[in-house]
Amino acid sequence: MPILDTDNEHDPNKILPLDYDWARDYYEAGVNNNWVPEEIPMQDDISQWNGDALSDAERQLIEWNLGFFSTAESLTANNIVLALYEYVTAPECRQYLLRQAYEEAIHTDTFIYCCDSLGFDPDYLYGMYDRVPSIAEKDEFVVDLTRAIDRPDFTIETDADVREFLRDLVGFYVIMEGVFFYAGFAMMLGLKRQNKMVGIGQQFEYILRDESLHVGFGVDLINEIRAENPNAWTDAFGDEVTDLITNAVELEKIYAYEACPDEILGMSAAQFAEYVEHIADRRLAQLDLDEQYGTENPFPWMSEQVDLNKEKNFFETQVTEYQSGGSLDW
Repeated sequence: MPILDTDNEHDPNKILPLDYDWARDYYEAGVNNNWVPEEIPMQDDISQWNGDALSDAERQLIEWNLGFFSTAESLTANNIVLALYEYVTAPECRQYLLRQAYEEAIHTDTFIYCCDSLGFDPDYLYGMYDRVPSIAEKDEFVVDLTRAIDRPDFTIETDADVREFLRDLVGFYVIMEGVFFYAGFAMMLGLKRQNKMVGIGQQFEYILRDESLHVGFGVDLINEIRAENPNAWTDAFGDEVTDLITNAVELEKIYAYEACPDEILGMSAAQFAEYVEHIADRRLAQLDLDEQYGTENPFPWMSEQVDLNKEKNFFETQVTEYQSGGSLDW
């Protein structure tokens, strides 16, 4: 049973027997990670935000990351529901897409919770992708990769159609969730390490744990489609994907320098830019493409918290390392 059933040869309502055990594993891991933002107290964050504990640079970093993620999570959810679900007809993969859509709703709720807790004007926070060019450019870059399969008349019949679909998957799973999100994670978790905005930092930890699963599923989905459609992923398309990822890195570097203009207790914009290069090389390797940067991880503590190796070999770890949100222990 192919993941993309272009010939309508199977019934997407019959999940058994499973053809893609890995998709079922992702679903079960997502269920084990379940959490809601209201579990996390925000009183200390509110006191810090309303007091003088934060510098102007730290306030901007927090605002920009909340502003970017608040809309990026909605873009990702819409892509799953309105684009991917129609064409990914393998039922166990659809089950995970539904789980991921739920998690995107939880992430969206997280930024509602943060916005309400800190007293932001919603138009101010949710309008940043209109006001801040580096945020708008990131969102537009990813959305542009999805326009082809968003057409009402789009169908998957040829290798070229499969490439259009793969381009969407690369855009959202590899670039949006796998590159654009990670500089923001490093920024917010770096503040948490300094005991600043710990409640928001803990929510970002939970989101990062979810996103590690999302990226892993997306990469496995891409590679499975490549295996089932060997003529679709050409050398030229691989070069195009590499160019897309390196272009995304340049956009994220611009964002890093603007979001973090001053060094914040040992964290500089240059380090965030290096971290993006490090993450991009990892994404390229996951797609069996040549690494482009060879940049060392400037934040080894991020590896300690997330353990990037789990994104590649997630299910080789002990089940007890992944528990429900209420008992997350880094």
